[in-house]
Amino acid sequence: MMINVNLDVMLAKRQLSVQDFAAAVGITPVNVSVLKNGRAKAIRFSTLEAICRVLDCGPGDILEYVPDPD
Repeated sequence: MMINVNLDVMLAKRQLSVQDFAAAVGITPVNVSVLKNGRAKAIRFSTLEAICRVLDCGPGDILEYVPDPD
């Protein structure tokens, strides 16, 4: 099982820079990069809520479940 993080796609659609997005969400640009690159092991619901608020989307637009190939 894998969870893909589509944050880079959403930032491109909204034409937001990492710096502007990070400031609006209240996290550091480094943490945005960690999320964007799929290196995060966890995310707080409050952070996910802020991301969805800023991007005007739902969690399913950011996170995508990809099953293991059989």
